[in-house]
Amino acid sequence: MRRAPTMHEPPPIAFFFSDEYARFDYGAAHPMRISRLALTVEVAGAYGLLDGPGVRVLPAKPAPDEDLHRFHRPEYLAALKRASAGEPGWDLLRWGLGSGDNPTFPGLYEYSALLAGATLSAGRLVEAGEVRVAFNIAGGLHHAAPARASGFCYVNDAAVLIAEFLARGRRVAYVDIDAHHGDGVQFGFYDTDRVLTISLHETGETLFPGTGFPEETGAGPGEGFSVNVPLAPGTDDEIFLWALEAVVPPLLRAYAPDLLVTQLGIDTHRTDPLAHLKLTIQGFRRAVEILRGCDLPWVALGGGGYDLANVPRAWAAAWAVMTGREIPDLLPDAARRALQEQGIRLETLSDPLAPPDPLERAQAWRYARASVAAVQELIFPRFGLAAGGAVPARGVPMG
Repeated sequence: MRRAPTMHEPPPIAFFFSDEYARFDYGAAHPMRISRLALTVEVAGAYGLLDGPGVRVLPAKPAPDEDLHRFHRPEYLAALKRASAGEPGWDLLRWGLGSGDNPTFPGLYEYSALLAGATLSAGRLVEAGEVRVAFNIAGGLHHAAPARASGFCYVNDAAVLIAEFLARGRRVAYVDIDAHHGDGVQFGFYDTDRVLTISLHETGETLFPGTGFPEETGAGPGEGFSVNVPLAPGTDDEIFLWALEAVVPPLLRAYAPDLLVTQLGIDTHRTDPLAHLKLTIQGFRRAVEILRGCDLPWVALGGGGYDLANVPRAWAAAWAVMTGREIPDLLPDAARRALQEQGIRLETLSDPLAPPDPLERAQAWRYARASVAAVQELIFPRFGLAAGGAVPARGVPMG
């Protein structure tokens, strides 16, 4: 039996990574750059975040087919294997493979199995109580459906893990703060009350996948267990964090899940080329702090993020929050060199302040208030919660 930490020791935490990821590539023109994973490790390592008491850096190991079958259909996985091996076939298109978003490339199946295996290992450690928090930066591929690739995602590692938890009688909360709606996870568990899915994202009126509206509340026994907070383009740190705090902590306290799974995409950043939100690294870090403050056994996953300057800073900052360590804003020399090798010249972890567009910000506040009010009306009563909390005046920031 593993010895429990003493009162003076930090609880163990686990970080998953594999050098094998560097073998795979979506293609030079594709926005999903797998190199962001190794760059995150370099920045986190430069801060000394991968060492120290309680920190376990663990390798990713491929998930076997029987684990992936918990969520994905066997015939889809067979098609994925054919695509991975370079076998031609018009039928691949029916599985969402070979499109611009979801190209086929050598080792596609092996890559998907590897990152899903890391998520499963992370979840099993947390469920067993061996670690309090585990972070798989390669995970969070939340768009994949049981029989279809979608939105750069081939295997939905979060859904595979949640399905395994459910098979063992666990109740799970899934919180997704990626700019894109976590549709694959939501609809995978849309009819059960044993998974609470919460997604804060840019509205489907302006962004892929076009879903994730407050009225999507679940079906049958799952009615009231799918929660969506769509946000308008121009949503900044303050608006996003207000919406997050208004919805997520109260629902997690009321639901009291056995485990928390989060998707921490950083395509919410103001410079991301594929979305229109305006978060900064410091706003993202505060969101992670709020999730940590919910004090649940926690499996954290990566997700989107298509500006290479943002991903390593955001996920290093997130890992610092998970470790409970304060780190300086000035990037260490080794981190700056690693970024410079990718053509990125930055000096700090945080972002400089930028003046907002008053009209855009006022519109974003109105949209956020309406989304939160809808969730409080449609969802909160199911959990014995009353709508409440301070609501800002029109276009005026919360102080």
